[in-house]
Amino acid sequence: MAVGTAVDLREGLDAGDLSSEALVRAAFDRMRHLEPRLHAILAKDEDRSLRLAQAADARLQAGERSPVLGLPIVLKDNLNWTGLPASCGSRVLDGYQAPYDATVVARLVRAGAIPVGKANMDEFAMGSSGEYSAFGPARNPWDTGRVPGGSSSGSVVSVAAGYAPLALGSDTGGSVRLPASFCNVTALRPTYGVLSRFGLTAMASSLDQVGPIAASAADVVLALGVMAGQDPLDSTSSDLPGVERLAAFRPKGLKGLRIGLPSEYFAEGLEPGVRSLLEESLRVFAGEGAEIREVSLPHTRYAIDTYYLICTSEVSSNLSRFDGVRYGHRARGGNLPAMIAESRDEGLGAEVKRRILLGTFCLTKGYYDAFYLKARKARALIARDFERAFEFVDVLATPVSPGVAFPFGAKTDDPMAMYLADAFTVTAPLAGLPCLSMPAGFTAGLPAGIQLIGPAFSDVMLLETAHAYQLLTTHHLETPPLSA
Repeated sequence: MAVGTAVDLREGLDAGDLSSEALVRAAFDRMRHLEPRLHAILAKDEDRSLRLAQAADARLQAGERSPVLGLPIVLKDNLNWTGLPASCGSRVLDGYQAPYDATVVARLVRAGAIPVGKANMDEFAMGSSGEYSAFGPARNPWDTGRVPGGSSSGSVVSVAAGYAPLALGSDTGGSVRLPASFCNVTALRPTYGVLSRFGLTAMASSLDQVGPIAASAADVVLALGVMAGQDPLDSTSSDLPGVERLAAFRPKGLKGLRIGLPSEYFAEGLEPGVRSLLEESLRVFAGEGAEIREVSLPHTRYAIDTYYLICTSEVSSNLSRFDGVRYGHRARGGNLPAMIAESRDEGLGAEVKRRILLGTFCLTKGYYDAFYLKARKARALIARDFERAFEFVDVLATPVSPGVAFPFGAKTDDPMAMYLADAFTVTAPLAGLPCLSMPAGFTAGLPAGIQLIGPAFSDVMLLETAHAYQLLTTHHLETPPLSA
């Protein structure tokens, strides 16, 4: 059987109608049947998960209550869970096992959530399609011949396929939102700092954020409330304003809500079917009294260039630690410099090497001012665009992707075409803003999402707005036609 929504399972566990052990066993049964087709999970420890589930049942029987107590959850494989591999989808970390828990994982497990698997992902979170895992790609449960989106491919597929009601991914430039749009689930990228990055393998430190994934906004809330808050192990972490509203979560009243449509996001390149779904979603908001206003984010045209200059520069710095000396894959023979070079050449995939080389070039003396420093200035202008827009609107509504999930191999030979898939998702991370993707319907039998972007630390308001929309629609309730 498929695992149900987090909210429904929460009610069943609290009422004593369900047991955590039964849910975890059902999750593993479903994986056994579907994984040969979907390849969403890279590692799991069934015995350990079942022990945690039995402990959760004992806590429930003793009268303890928690938003995630007894619920299965899947973790992206760049998040540490002690004793399990943290491969980051790369051969260079072959044999590496996490020696400690990521803060978000520790908080969830302490609150009673049950990790049931480490999820497949684009190598070191570098990818928009899910095709760059060293262990083979996860597959879209709506059409296994199409990409699931990346880089949090396995996490999103796990929720869409019913392995678990909750999953964690990471989002640097769209890595929970793109696959959520392609697979018909809901995913939040919080304001930068709201969720601790301690124990998340760094890709681009000024952009990375942990992102919760679930069927609906109401489900996302269960995990967010447990994980959010300042962490002394992460100096960039912050408390979440309004977090107390998550305990009694309600939809936001839409009457008078000012929704901005950035004209730059609705230009040439947006597929007609996706545009139609967005227009229908906006009619739903307008029907409840929301005001739809056009706004401009004029520096959006520089967003892709800015993002990839900053991201690859930080990638070059962060991935220098994977050298074969301390852990992971080590090439045989040669002196130390040769061993390091060969270990990286053998262990890293083509896309990761491409980004390291681009970033190293950007940081090279003589090019730093022309590329990296100029990108930082453009980033400030992009953030200022958002600040000005939010003087006139409460939230922005945009596409998540120009189109729906594309066939495997359609863009792998054209890196620029792949990077342009991020055109609508990289701007908010550059400004450190919260944003989410939620289902907007189907075109040609494939799902597409709508993205909401809010001012800094408006995470709770965004979720309340999404919840109000999802109470008026049923797109998020649609599940792929999988037979287990």
